[in-house]
Amino acid sequence: MNVSELTLALMNIPSVSGDEKAVADYLGGYLTALGWTVELQSVSDTQSNVIAHLNGNPRVVFSTHIDTVPPHIPPTEDDAKIYGRGSCDAKGIIAAQITAAERLRSDGIEDLGLLYTVEEERASIGAKAANEHPLAAKCEYLINGEPTDNDLAIGSKGSMRVVIRTTGKAGHSAYPETGESAIDKLLDILEDIRRLVLPKDEFFGDSTLNIGVLSGGVGSNVIAPSAEAALHIRMVTPLEPIMELLEAAVDGRGEIDVQSCSLPVRMVEVEGFRQKVVRFTTDIPYLTNWGKPLLLGPGSILDAHTKHEFVLKKDLDEAVELYRSLAMNLLTKRNEPQ
Repeated sequence: MNVSELTLALMNIPSVSGDEKAVADYLGGYLTALGWTVELQSVSDTQSNVIAHLNGNPRVVFSTHIDTVPPHIPPTEDDAKIYGRGSCDAKGIIAAQITAAERLRSDGIEDLGLLYTVEEERASIGAKAANEHPLAAKCEYLINGEPTDNDLAIGSKGSMRVVIRTTGKAGHSAYPETGESAIDKLLDILEDIRRLVLPKDEFFGDSTLNIGVLSGGVGSNVIAPSAEAALHIRMVTPLEPIMELLEAAVDGRGEIDVQSCSLPVRMVEVEGFRQKVVRFTTDIPYLTNWGKPLLLGPGSILDAHTKHEFVLKKDLDEAVELYRSLAMNLLTKRNEPQ
């Protein structure tokens, strides 16, 4: 199959986070038929990472994730584009990486590996499991794939998911003096959080904060006994300055529950590639044992997770050559990239 055909084949298999078994089995069988040594690394009773190599010495490993956000959107295509869930995030990337690896193999290069993880879109549990795999020690460079417009990302922001919880006392809404509203508390806290001046960094840019989910209360005629807000902060610094700001804003009025945190990452720069810093995060912070990280992939992050998700076929073809060139550069150059 060419890169577009493989993209379509992968997209036809639903693989929403937590339900990746079918696509993992498909990839395992496909790569085995091509002559790769394949392991389906168990992550849970129903989830497996796909890890493959050619000679047991994968100095350069291509990687991305096999899960998608919901819902499954079956693929369609026209002359220029492939549409549907996973087209750019990240099944088109898998297809481009495998195609590039096969071309490198035809050039006589076999110090290659493939690593495809589960549940990147939620908690990166696949990456955390893969980081303990013995093949990681053999890897010098990890070329991760996310939609970067085929630019080489030399940095990515960190990611912090946090829930702010407040408690109050239920009461009849006609007699507000009998209760204490957790929602009022939460709104006051969020107003203070919105006023925070978040850290900036010369390389990574500005921190950003999104209040994504609000919930609480039991009815409009009841004073709310509990409430919570889910926040997502794109970090450009270590965790400590952010926590200090949040704790000052909350000021003991609620509970701060950090659900997950990955720090910003600087990645390998290679001459001859378009380069930029991206605002999103990836599996890379959880794959620290897999060598020095790089990040590149076809498609736009602005189209990922949308109902109109698509990838240009010409960008898939370009990605194949970029992945091939990048791996050749890393495997053959005498000096370390700066």
